Amino acid sequence: MADSTSQEDRELDEALEETFPASDAPANTIETGIRIGAPPPSPRAPVSDNRALQRFELTVEGRTAFLAYERTHDTLTLIHTEVPDELRGRHLGGALVEAALDAGRSEGLRIVAVCPYVRAYLRKRPPS
Repeated sequence: MADSTSQEDRELDEALEETFPASDAPANTIETGIRIGAPPPSPRAPVSDNRALQRFELTVEGRTAFLAYERTHDTLTLIHTEVPDELRGRHLGGALVEAALDAGRSEGLRIVAVCPYVRAYLRKRPPS
């Protein structure tokens, strides 16, 4: 009985040794989306409400990220968020959404989220 247990243990050990590297988490690579080094700076410029273009805007390094909306007397419909490729990863989209939510709340407007980014943002961070 002792011999069969030790044989089973050896077989299990061999199986674990063969599969262990495959179960390791991937290294920090482009494929994993894990960034290394210091994070990019957060936006320092304030978000502005460009009512003429019906969008909240945030300009960083000469590039503008925006959240397009439609406003009525009782609703603020958030339609589309766009962040230039060069500015991605700096949480600009989130800053735009937060500014839109704050504006909607301060004006007593009902928020309607049509934009997929805004909807995902609200699922992760429900408004308080």
